[in-house]
Amino acid sequence: MTSKKQKVAKEEPIILVTNDDGIAAAGIRNLVEAMKGLGKIVVVAPDKPQSGMGHAITIGHPLRLYEVELFEGVRAFSCSGTPVDCVKLAVDKILHRKPDICVSGINHGANHSINVIYSGTMSAAMEAAIESIPAVGFSLLDYGAEPDFAASRHYARLIVEKMLRKKQPRHFLLNVNIPKAPAEQLKGYKICKQAYAKYQEKFIERKDPHGRKYYWLTGEFVNFDKSKDTDVWALANNYVSVVPVEFDLTDYGLKQRLEKDWGESK
Repeated sequence: MTSKKQKVAKEEPIILVTNDDGIAAAGIRNLVEAMKGLGKIVVVAPDKPQSGMGHAITIGHPLRLYEVELFEGVRAFSCSGTPVDCVKLAVDKILHRKPDICVSGINHGANHSINVIYSGTMSAAMEAAIESIPAVGFSLLDYGAEPDFAASRHYARLIVEKMLRKKQPRHFLLNVNIPKAPAEQLKGYKICKQAYAKYQEKFIERKDPHGRKYYWLTGEFVNFDKSKDTDVWALANNYVSVVPVEFDLTDYGLKQRLEKDWGESK
């Protein structure tokens, strides 16, 4: 007679798939393909592009959720909200439980270095991690109109297979970036730290036909970290970068110093 524990052990894992480029994006189609055969896939993604939304949530107007048929054999939902909204709604209203893993992407463009703060792709994964759901965000360093996702599919599957082999620590979260290169030219993945690199930004000022000023954000990406254990270095040298991420922003070194120097207020 099969025990209840044995039945639970035989159940396939539930894989929540989301992104920030929108449910119709090529990247999420490729991520769904990469996940097939690893578990029961459920897609909940924004109904339109949400790049740069970071960890925004919708509080000022109602959210809409529609079931759609975009992925053969996979249940999918289009959400009017942000990537973080998608994860929250998936857990509460669609799955009615926490999924076994959450995968976000494949983002059309890099999310290395400081970009992790602004990224809707990574914020969706981070929201899952906050809820103790092992999560990973995937991004391809390609801004072309028709990027080749073949290498991204391969490494997404490889990394998720590793994640599913055993129970992961609480709040497990990875930021994975794939170089723009044919799969045969990639050297494998490299566990990295986040580089200190950012955009030196400026705003271009223009005028509309009515003479009113408007601004376009632009800038140049600058890497201030030249060490060889960063995500920026790995990507430049044809490695897939894998950065463990945490959402606790406490500076523990500074905390200890302030405790020593400042003491406690009375």
